[in-house]
Amino acid sequence: MVRRYVVILAGGKGERFWPQSRLRRPKQLLPIIGDQPMLRQTLERVLPVVPAERVLVLTNVDQAAAVRRICPILPRANIIAEPVGRDSGPAVGLAARLVAARDPRAVFASVHSDAVIHHVRAFQADLRTAFAAAEAAPVMVLIGVPPTEPSTAYGYIQRGERWRTVNGRVIYRARRFVEKPSLKVAQGYLASGDYYWNPGIFVWRVGVILEAFARHAPEVFAGLEKIGGALAARRPLAKTLREVYPSLPKIAVDYAILEKAEDVVVLPASFDWDDIGSWTAITRHSIKDAAGNVVRGNAVIEQGSHNIVINDGRHFTAVLGADNLIVVQTRDATLVCPRDKAQHLKNLLQRLAADPHGRKLL
Repeated sequence: MVRRYVVILAGGKGERFWPQSRLRRPKQLLPIIGDQPMLRQTLERVLPVVPAERVLVLTNVDQAAAVRRICPILPRANIIAEPVGRDSGPAVGLAARLVAARDPRAVFASVHSDAVIHHVRAFQADLRTAFAAAEAAPVMVLIGVPPTEPSTAYGYIQRGERWRTVNGRVIYRARRFVEKPSLKVAQGYLASGDYYWNPGIFVWRVGVILEAFARHAPEVFAGLEKIGGALAARRPLAKTLREVYPSLPKIAVDYAILEKAEDVVVLPASFDWDDIGSWTAITRHSIKDAAGNVVRGNAVIEQGSHNIVINDGRHFTAVLGADNLIVVQTRDATLVCPRDKAQHLKNLLQRLAADPHGRKLL
């Protein structure tokens, strides 16, 4: 019987949620939506599909200790720290090598740690269908989310002809990928009905994805071969990663593999999905007052509408006569910005990184 694994990618910086999100405690380690950290929610979502001993988390050295605290059910060896970030391409390749060392015939799913999914049972059913499809044929299975709006913040997958039916679900060949289109183009995609958001949920056999790296991303594959050799020789993984990982090219798996490969199929999702990409996104999942304000913590808004005001409860925040603001207060920093500037937080953090005093706040 083919064994199934899930690898959770949890190494992001969460910069768009500063000042709550910091390098050592980024978005995925915070309860941005709900009462549990986003990573913990993701873990609990996949455990009914795959047992804890076959769930791996890829994070980084700055966050590994916090990840272990959040995921105490996982074996210590299942939490792997990248010494440096190299985007999702090398991360997925590393995941493939780690799973292959345990079972070279395995199938694994790669999921991100910070998405919001309310229809949990539908997600689990879709994940099982994607596993079944990857087990049935040497294909790379993507789950595509039917778009609900013409978002310019997401990547899109265009579906092609029908591939086959698995577990009563129609799966299509993937025709092409588009990254963050313009609003006009996204509106066309929404109207066409044959484009899906790409949530970064992939399922494949270990051998299939490693062969794809060998064919389409040889520079990454060369490093993966070194890591695989070290695993086979039972050399310390952390030492091997420090030696090999920094030399790998920084590239997303979409660019490295998926846009070049032929045997890629897409399963339309039957669940909701939101990657919560900025502070403004929390309004989609929060209770609002009559003026459209979202308040978390100890705060009052007077004569203002469509504001987002958040603090840790130890401070009092008052907003008077202002609309469409984001105000986030923590122990050592306060953010105030218009809602339509939320996507520019990275620019602010670049300035902080260049300032000796500001670096302490990252």
